[in-house]
Amino acid sequence: MTRRLVLTNESARHPFRRALPPPKVVDTRKSDDSDWKLFLLSFAAFFTCFYTFLF
Repeated sequence: MTRRLVLTNESARHPFRRALPPPKVVDTRKSDDSDWKLFLLSFAAFFTCFYTFLF
């Protein structure tokens, strides 16, 4: 019996999913300044639309 090089994931119950390598952990840290950038971009877009419809 030959063994595969891919380690099996014991938590996966389906045979196809067992053959896949375990999922990689991805760092999902988000920079804090992206919230401020989104807020300022939204504010500028709203202000521009409001100003153009007003005049």
